Amino acid sequence: MQTKLFIGGQFVDGLAGGTIPVTNPYDQSRLADVAEARAEDIDRAVEAAARAFPAWRRTSASERGRLLLALASAIEANAGQLAELESRDTGHPIRDTAGLDVPRTVLGFRYFGGIADKVEGSVIPVDAGFLNYVEREPLGVVGQIVPWNFPLMFTSWKLGPALAAGNTVVLKPAELTPLSSLAIAELVREVGFPPGVVNIVPGYGGTAGQRLAEHDGVAKLAFTGSTVTGRKIVRASAGNLKRLQLELGGKGANIVFDDAELEAAVAGSAFAIFHNQGQACIAGSRLLVHAAIADRFIEAFLALARTIRLGDPLDRATEMGPLTSRVHQERVLSYCEIARREGGEILLGGKAPSHPALERGCFVEPTVVRAAPHHTVCRDEVFGPFVTITTFSDEDEAIRLANDTQYGLGAGLWTRDVKRAHRVAKAVKSGMVWVNCYKRVHPASPFGGVGESGYGREMGFEVMREYTHARSVWINVDAKLPAFYPR
Repeated sequence: MQTKLFIGGQFVDGLAGGTIPVTNPYDQSRLADVAEARAEDIDRAVEAAARAFPAWRRTSASERGRLLLALASAIEANAGQLAELESRDTGHPIRDTAGLDVPRTVLGFRYFGGIADKVEGSVIPVDAGFLNYVEREPLGVVGQIVPWNFPLMFTSWKLGPALAAGNTVVLKPAELTPLSSLAIAELVREVGFPPGVVNIVPGYGGTAGQRLAEHDGVAKLAFTGSTVTGRKIVRASAGNLKRLQLELGGKGANIVFDDAELEAAVAGSAFAIFHNQGQACIAGSRLLVHAAIADRFIEAFLALARTIRLGDPLDRATEMGPLTSRVHQERVLSYCEIARREGGEILLGGKAPSHPALERGCFVEPTVVRAAPHHTVCRDEVFGPFVTITTFSDEDEAIRLANDTQYGLGAGLWTRDVKRAHRVAKAVKSGMVWVNCYKRVHPASPFGGVGESGYGREMGFEVMREYTHARSVWINVDAKLPAFYPR
């Protein structure tokens, strides 16, 4: 298992010699001590990426795509090891890392490997006698900061489009969960990416992340994480006015109408909040249920939530693992106390499990709270297996409640009425809306939000515009025309 920084095609120690302890959130065992990148190491990585950029941008798009496809195949060939590593590092159940995280990572790199040679320019109709064409150009050195909740999958979301477009990258994984990113670095070298094209530098946000955000040699920073940190990055980026792509917090409204297919809505809503222990920016953390079916829905939802099996992430029978850190477990449990204090009714959970086999882990029981829209737990992003339930009486109220948030990342609705589905999907202020499903993602579909959920888009062809700039070229093709506007 690799534990060093990956800079310029080599695994190296940090210049200061510091390390970051990486802990298994299930049993608190030490998994590794990973080299810590500090500001001077970020400088080294940016320099390596800058040296590699001229040759990489000249590399044919088909060759860049070939290397991304080779990386996808290498990940697929090492799927078992990567899934186990991700489960140990994050607490994700192995059934999810093997069945979702690794396959989605492979799919992401394959998609961007395939799209690399399909980024086209355009010819613009302008004045007679002139040819005007627009081409897409890579930005240069791109900084990327990925969060701790889906570290493996985010390597494909971030690296894939940036490399396909011809940029070089300095990627900082979260200090809590750097192991799968470093494993990807090993495969990057194995499949033959030129030295310096990809650099992976685990470090703390206040040192390595801050330096990457403010570095004048970085043309763009792509960040996934909290809205609070996103604001800090905006300020830090002002020095060279680097381009930003921010995927921040969420407080997803999940609306269940009275004509919903109840069984599907219950199961889908449980997946929306309890998958990955609720540690997802798009989690359906606000259930809005029509008053006419609220009692039936809540009864069925609680019955399902009670059956969720907590346990060892490496046990394939485990459906929900621990939260990724002790600090985050304490944060989520603090919201249970806030809910009680503000008059919310805790229908299920609200505490850490008492089973002896789970006591060392960072677990929180599936928690369901009946709460009013103004309650803190209906407004703050809890980021855990914690869902609020609020009732509504009609479509207009449902839309109003759904939009009563500063966030706008993901939202869902359950109905059999096709007209209502389109009406509500259009009315909800959100970058993504799911109808009769939730948390569906695909590398071909743009992913991102509005409001305090950030700006810019991951994935889809949209993201190729995020990692390139448009160059407009004018050519005078008629020798009789003046080269300038006459006075």
